[in-house]
Amino acid sequence: MHGHKKGCITLTWIVALLALTILPGGCDSWRKQQAGPPSVPEVAAVVVKPQQVELTTELPGRTSAYLVAEIRPQVNGIIQKRLFREGSDVKVGQLLYQIDPAPFQVALDSAKASLGKAQANLPSIRLKAQRCEELLTDRAVSRQDCDDAAAAMGQAQAEIEYWKTAVEGARINLGYTRVTAPISGRIGRSSVTDGALVTAYQPMSLATIQQLDPIYVDVTQSSAELLRLKRHLEAGRLSKDGNNGRKVHILLEDGTPYPLEGTLQFRDVTVDPTTGSFTLRIVVPNPQHLLLPGMFVRAVIQEGIAEQALLIPQQSVSRNPKGQPITLVVDDANTVQQRLLTLDRAIGDQWLVASGLKIGERVVVEGVMKVQPGISVKVVPWEGPKVGQKVSNVSTSPVQSN
Repeated sequence: MHGHKKGCITLTWIVALLALTILPGGCDSWRKQQAGPPSVPEVAAVVVKPQQVELTTELPGRTSAYLVAEIRPQVNGIIQKRLFREGSDVKVGQLLYQIDPAPFQVALDSAKASLGKAQANLPSIRLKAQRCEELLTDRAVSRQDCDDAAAAMGQAQAEIEYWKTAVEGARINLGYTRVTAPISGRIGRSSVTDGALVTAYQPMSLATIQQLDPIYVDVTQSSAELLRLKRHLEAGRLSKDGNNGRKVHILLEDGTPYPLEGTLQFRDVTVDPTTGSFTLRIVVPNPQHLLLPGMFVRAVIQEGIAEQALLIPQQSVSRNPKGQPITLVVDDANTVQQRLLTLDRAIGDQWLVASGLKIGERVVVEGVMKVQPGISVKVVPWEGPKVGQKVSNVSTSPVQSN
């Protein structure tokens, strides 16, 4: 009897242990039946559509004066007076320096006196030559006397011309004592003061005048970029804008846009062998003299118009372990596929795609982290950045991507 009770207790414990082992599995199965099939992940996507885009590039450059004139004296003398304020604007023909004119006035007066003397002697010499010709017909004088009289008259005439030239030269030198501005512009500091001795055509300039309105902006562009642009134009990927193709926007050193547009004047025809770049010269209006020579600026130059540009949001692009740009697309069967892209450049908060996508394909923008290639997804339209959400800065520099 005691052995029978012991066997019943053992059997009870065995049944209890089996129930505890089977019960969790049964609960899990019951929960799965109640939950139903697994849900399909949802992603937001944009449809790739072609659009017309103006492609520009930012190039660094520096400003330089439109005209530059270095003021140098053309005669020797003492500076009597400086007649301008350093750093002021001067007009063409404005008197800048006055050199002591006294010795040049004396030279002019002396030349005029010598000219008068030569002119006073000419009538008597001319009459003597005429009388000699009359007397020669009567053989009252010799031929030699007439020849000497004619030569004396010619010498007197030549002396008059000499002194006329001397008078004009003295008058020019006297005028050079007034040092005037050859161009209009802003004059810099003076290298001499009143009482300084200056010499004609000395190496050191007295001052420098620079015309600041308009002003030049010289930027450099690599020859490789020029070749790339020409290939795109020849292939039809870009077209020229005849109306605005020469308009240039300027960004100041702190990144703020300059209010006035510039005009592309020319592209240099020579490539610098040390840098592999050439110079582009831009003429920019500068009525307020906001731009000064030597300032660093950036010029936004139009490359052309892309008629069939494909743009996708930057957040839809990631990188594979090799650093190559990739994106996820959803095919007609709502299956995710991975695409390798070639990116041209960033335009605002979007990438310009050179290759890897087709028109009409759906690119995954949101929900990338919860999907992977090969799985089915539910696609909803992407609504774009929300109000107040920051987007990336505009960058039009080409990128090298495979």
